[in-house]
Amino acid sequence: MERRSFLKNAGAGLAVGTMAMPAIAQNAPTVKWRLASSFPKSLDTIYGGAEYMAKRVAEATGGKFQIQVFAGGEIVPGPAVFDAVKDGTVEMGHTVSYYFYGKDPTYALETAVPFGMTNRQMDAWMRYGNGSKLLGEVFAKSNIMTIPCGNTTTQMGGWYRKEIKTAADLKGLKIRIGGFAGAVLSKLGAVPQQIPGGDIYPALEKGTIDAAEWIGPYDDQKLGFNKVAKFYYYPGWWEGGPQVSAYVSLKKWAELPKEYQAILQIACADAHVDMVAKYDSKNPTALKQLVGSGTQLKQFPKEVMDACYKAAMDLYAETSASNAQFKKVYDDYKKFMDDQNLWHRIAEGSYASYMYSKR
Repeated sequence: MERRSFLKNAGAGLAVGTMAMPAIAQNAPTVKWRLASSFPKSLDTIYGGAEYMAKRVAEATGGKFQIQVFAGGEIVPGPAVFDAVKDGTVEMGHTVSYYFYGKDPTYALETAVPFGMTNRQMDAWMRYGNGSKLLGEVFAKSNIMTIPCGNTTTQMGGWYRKEIKTAADLKGLKIRIGGFAGAVLSKLGAVPQQIPGGDIYPALEKGTIDAAEWIGPYDDQKLGFNKVAKFYYYPGWWEGGPQVSAYVSLKKWAELPKEYQAILQIACADAHVDMVAKYDSKNPTALKQLVGSGTQLKQFPKEVMDACYKAAMDLYAETSASNAQFKKVYDDYKKFMDDQNLWHRIAEGSYASYMYSKR
């Protein structure tokens, strides 16, 4: 099934708990798959997205299609999910594609890139723009199809042991960050570090790193970053709307009955909406608790944002010049985003600005 068709038909306008499922034939086979997550079980919202999806699949098939979810490290380490699905070690994965920036920076466009799209804009590009088609062609080369299966919405800018007042304060800063964002910060003299989520706290505590970004208040509070770094910056300009994805082996996908294919797609769409709703419901309380316990909330100064934006645009130009595949997808992504920003600034942005002023 073409990915564009799925995205337009399997879950557009879905409300949580209102999945319309196809009828299951009485002779439908029992299928058992394994899914490798890139996330630890302690992060119930992002890791829980895969469990929620698997639960919906089982419910819709009367238990005939079962997907067992394994946390990062239980079958393969979190960063190895791509290869596990590609090589057939597992039938599915649940991850974020920018983890695989080192294989090809094009993959990052399936999740988020610095100064990129928001959750709603990303959904529009994937469903009604060329996102699903272009990215489908890229991932198919590795025996993978991706299905949107969550979004954290705009993230925070991370935890810092010292204040960031100017772009010069980024020089020499050892920060847990990777992918495009790490490459952008490198241009400004920072020293990006690739550290798994479970290892961030001890690295900050010991001073091995000076700063770290993860997701947002709810998850960050769970990991205790406020205990070892007091400055909490926003916004996470490198993650305007990071999409979480279900990876499916194309070979295994082809073996599924059509009914199971449809159910898996719809369950992923439902999990996608559910994850956004969970984060939106949990982050406000967590943020108030963090600030109440002494966390100092700071906005990145405009000078810092402008310097990072320029570095990001320079990096995109350089990457496009050396990687034709990236250029093809990024050019379409950027054009779509520019139109989205024009629209959102007029309606959504003006309304939000007014309402925020009334708090």
